[in-house]
Amino acid sequence: MAERFDIAIVGGGMAGASLGAELAPHARVVVLEAEDRPGYHATGRSAAFWEECYGGRGIVPLTLASGAYLRERGFLARRGALYIGREGQHGELDAFMARFTDSGATLERLGREGVAAQVPGLRDGWTGGVWEEACADIDVAGLHAHYLAELRRAGGTVELRARVSHAVRRAGGWTVATERGARFEADLLIDAAGAWADEVAEMAGVAALGIAPLQRTVAQVRVDPQPSPDLPLVLDIGGAFYFKPENGRLWLSPQDETPSAPCDTAPGELAVAQAVAALQEVVDWRVEAVERKWAGLRSFAPDRRPVYGFDPGDGAFFWFAGQGGFGIQTAPAAARLGAQLVLGRPRDAMTERLDADLYAPARFAAGSG
Repeated sequence: MAERFDIAIVGGGMAGASLGAELAPHARVVVLEAEDRPGYHATGRSAAFWEECYGGRGIVPLTLASGAYLRERGFLARRGALYIGREGQHGELDAFMARFTDSGATLERLGREGVAAQVPGLRDGWTGGVWEEACADIDVAGLHAHYLAELRRAGGTVELRARVSHAVRRAGGWTVATERGARFEADLLIDAAGAWADEVAEMAGVAALGIAPLQRTVAQVRVDPQPSPDLPLVLDIGGAFYFKPENGRLWLSPQDETPSAPCDTAPGELAVAQAVAALQEVVDWRVEAVERKWAGLRSFAPDRRPVYGFDPGDGAFFWFAGQGGFGIQTAPAAARLGAQLVLGRPRDAMTERLDADLYAPARFAAGSG
């Protein structure tokens, strides 16, 4: 016999856990997680940082609205971010500054001297930068555990090894079955399945939105000299790399975006080699070893904004997906907004300045905008 819930959420990563935690005080919620533990995929592989400009101007409101929640609960540790460019990229640095004017992000334009003061061993040719003081590291595991605990404390249920095999819409709501034979009934089905979001939608008879998984590679390298723990997050203004210190090592990414099917993705040797080569063009440090490497899938809607809202073709199906690489840093505001949309509740201080239409799935309907 199927268990009955008000809401079934597919996916137990940061998206499903945070939204579930916001909904559980008001409804009977079950989170269906395919893996042995929640957060195995994108959430557990994030090199997350809270960076005001990350994801573009359309994401800034969600990031800024999430900041107080993350700081007050101790999930942020100040680091600072530094976008750097070569002499021929000064126009890109200026355009970056202009793009985020009046967005709420706090930025400062730097010359060669200011950049070199932040990055010891900086090679010649790197002549400008943009400094963002507010950037911070995020305790991803702590935040995810916090939301799962809040979900359970409010009476919510998390089912592990519950990969959905089919979902059928009936007059009374949804019947959802898992590969292991469990069955659940719910009035509302929420798609928080990350890289599998379109697959879950199609399984439920809902049109896919074109949410595409893109692989991002990160490597942990040992360098000499050992990086200072005060080194900022350093990003190429052209998008070719970023690096940051982590427990005496360096986390390094080529910022790759390789299209991928939804899967348990693995890092490619070429991407790691590109990242190391890029680092050696920036600083004179010696790379002694690549100690470990991993990859995760960051999933984007066609316009690279997240998708939060009821499907325009089925009011019992709610999208909470397409959060790219910014789903961790925006989790508090996104989950609060998502819950308010689901429950028809008014906005609060966290969400009052958010424009839900920017993220509504209806923007992809034929003839819209």
